[in-house]
Amino acid sequence: MKTKEHKVKQFDAVKTFREIKTKISEEIKDMNLEQLQKYLEENKLRP
Repeated sequence: MKTKEHKVKQFDAVKTFREIKTKISEEIKDMNLEQLQKYLEENKLRP
């Protein structure tokens, strides 16, 4: 029977995504609608 070799991940997408979501959540938690719209407009991804 072969044993599986476990490779060490160099990049953990799930962990990174959670960290980003947590950071954004903290930044916008006390914003009203206008502030949130401005935040989203200023921080949207650009192609």
